[in-house]
Amino acid sequence: MSSEQKFETQLQHFGEKRQDYHGAVVPPLFQNSLFTFESWEAIDAAFDDRTKNFIYTRGKNPSVSLVEEKIANLAGGENAKLFGSGMAAISSAILHLLNPGDHVITVKNIYGPTNNLLNAYLRRKMNIDVTYVDGENIDDFVQAITDKTRLIYLESPSSAVFRLQDIAAVAKLAKEKGLKTIIDNTWATPIFQKPLAMGIDLEVHSCSKYFGGHSDIVAGVIIGSEQDIRDISVNEFELLGGKMAPFEAWLILRSLRTMPIRMQKHQENAMQVATFLENHPKIRRVNYPGLASFPQYELGCRQMSGFSGLLSFELAMEDLNQIKTFFNGLKIFQIGVSWGGHESLIYAPAISYLKELPQEQFKHLGISLGNMRISVGLENGDDLIDDLAQALDL
Repeated sequence: MSSEQKFETQLQHFGEKRQDYHGAVVPPLFQNSLFTFESWEAIDAAFDDRTKNFIYTRGKNPSVSLVEEKIANLAGGENAKLFGSGMAAISSAILHLLNPGDHVITVKNIYGPTNNLLNAYLRRKMNIDVTYVDGENIDDFVQAITDKTRLIYLESPSSAVFRLQDIAAVAKLAKEKGLKTIIDNTWATPIFQKPLAMGIDLEVHSCSKYFGGHSDIVAGVIIGSEQDIRDISVNEFELLGGKMAPFEAWLILRSLRTMPIRMQKHQENAMQVATFLENHPKIRRVNYPGLASFPQYELGCRQMSGFSGLLSFELAMEDLNQIKTFFNGLKIFQIGVSWGGHESLIYAPAISYLKELPQEQFKHLGISLGNMRISVGLENGDDLIDDLAQALDL
C-alpha cells in the first residue's frame, strides 16, 4: 500500500492481506491460545525470534499483530505493542527505561495511577526519585535535570487542567542530555498529534479511550522504535503478562475504521460545549486547548492538528451541596470515571485525586471541588448544551 495515501485510507486497508482470508472484508478473529508446528525444526526456528513468529498468544497473535501494525503506521512509529490495559502499557514503558536509583522528571498533572506508580510504588521498590514541574516552560525541565536523571515523562495535554508541554523542545533537550522520553498521547491520539515525529522515544495510550471509542474494551499500547518494542516484547510484556486478548484487538480493529470521523465529531461537539460554558455566568474557567482563550492555544495549534472531546471547567460556586446539585442534575451526561467513548460523561477529579494523592500535592494541582471534567460524546451538540444549561439552573 502506498505510503502517500492519507491516514483515513490506510486505517481501512493497511496491513490487511485479504487474499489470506479468502477475500473476507473483515479479517478473522484468531481466538486461539497456541500455534502448532509440523516439526522439531519448525518450532525450533520459531523460537529463534519470538517477536516475529506465532507460538503462543501471550507473546504474539495474528489478530493483535494486525492492529499493532495499523497503530504504529498511524502514529509514525516503527512498531507497536498492545497490552491488556493502559496502565500495563505505561508501567511497561517506564520499567523498560528505569533502573534502581534513577531520577524521573514529570509534570504535576499526570494521570493518577501513573503518579502512584512513580511516586509511591517505584519510589518504594526501586528508590526512584521524581521531580514534578509545571512543564509550560522548557526551563522547568532544564533546571530539574540531575546527574541521575534518566527519563522525562510527559502528558500533553495533562490530566484535569490540560496544560501543554512543548513536545519538540523537550525531546530536543532530552537528546542533548542523553535522556529518554515517554509521552501519554491518549487525549490527542495520533489523529491530532504525532509526538514520535517530534523526537519522543515512546508514545503510550489507553486504547480504552478513543482507539476503542465504544466503552466496551480495556487496552493499552506502546509505540516506538523497532528495537525498543522488540526489547519490551521479550521482557516487560512477556514477563509481566499484560497480554492483549485477540477479541479486544479485533474490536479495536473495528473502531479504527471510524476513528477519524469520530475524532472530528468529538472535536466539533467539544468546541460547541466549551464555547457555551465559557460564556455562562456560573462557570469560572474552561480548560480546553481548542479555545482561542486558552493560555497555550498557539502552542496547541503548533503541535496538534486538532482537539479531542475531553475538557474541564470550574463552577463559580463553593458550596458542596450546590456543586452536587449540578453534578447529579445532568440527564444526558452520565457519571463515570473513563472517557473517549461514544457517550458523554462527567466526573469530578477531586473525588479520586483526594484519595490517590497526598494532600500537599493535591493543593498544587490547581483543582478544586468545583472542577468538573466532561467527555463530550457523539450526541447532538445542542442537546448536550441544553442538558448542561438545565443542570446549571437548578
